[in-house]
Amino acid sequence: MAEHDLPLLVVDGVSATYNHAIAALQGVSFAVRRGEIVALLGANGAGKTTALKALSNLLPAERGQITAGSIRFDGRDVTATAPADLVRSGLVQVLEGRHCFRNLTVEENLITGGIGRSARRPEIADDLEKIYLQFPRLKAKRRTLAGLTSGGEQQMTAIGRALMSRPRLLVLDEPSMGLAPLVVRDIFETLRKLNQETGLAILVAEQNSTVALKYAHRATILENGISVLSDSTENLRNGNDVTKFYLGERTVPLAVAKPANQLTEAGT
Repeated sequence: MAEHDLPLLVVDGVSATYNHAIAALQGVSFAVRRGEIVALLGANGAGKTTALKALSNLLPAERGQITAGSIRFDGRDVTATAPADLVRSGLVQVLEGRHCFRNLTVEENLITGGIGRSARRPEIADDLEKIYLQFPRLKAKRRTLAGLTSGGEQQMTAIGRALMSRPRLLVLDEPSMGLAPLVVRDIFETLRKLNQETGLAILVAEQNSTVALKYAHRATILENGISVLSDSTENLRNGNDVTKFYLGERTVPLAVAKPANQLTEAGT
């Protein structure tokens, strides 16, 4: 396998619990290669958010533990790396619910992303202009308190703040939640453009399988904390497995589903 084909992120057989008692993940595996968009799909409670918190080493803050498997970002063991150091190394996450600083302006929110990587003032100013080119609505609202903007504008602000950290892997947890379809389309179109123009790798967890399968290259489906199916989004769109998994109407046993760990092999 050529170096540029090596996965940027590898989640391999990860199991996790909360309070050493509540099982949240069981043997979850998936990978994200450089320059691709990968979707993590599943219903509410499937384990998507736990998986994302695990790869950013945020589980310990919520009394969560990884009990098996490994997670590596660009060869680095994330469980042995502080979350802030992961951000500085290029793994940047936008948590579910946007979490803007409501009492700061949109522009001040964006600037915090640059400050987090210790950027100098000229770099922050340059990155701000790039964000405003990607999200023109933010430029118009840059002096407005983030708490007074719409849900879509807050989501754009949260994504823009993450981009100000200059990520190599952008991780998004339910970016479409609570947003109008047109706003969701605009956000995903911007993400695809960033991916195509800059090679930014993106991992997005979504309940909205329709939009995720439209924009991602590959997807892994989680159900009850288990990765049950991984394939290209083209195959998933053209098949009926997604519907069957969501509705619980399986006609084939899980054992025949393509193992997620095959994603790390060349040509899959």
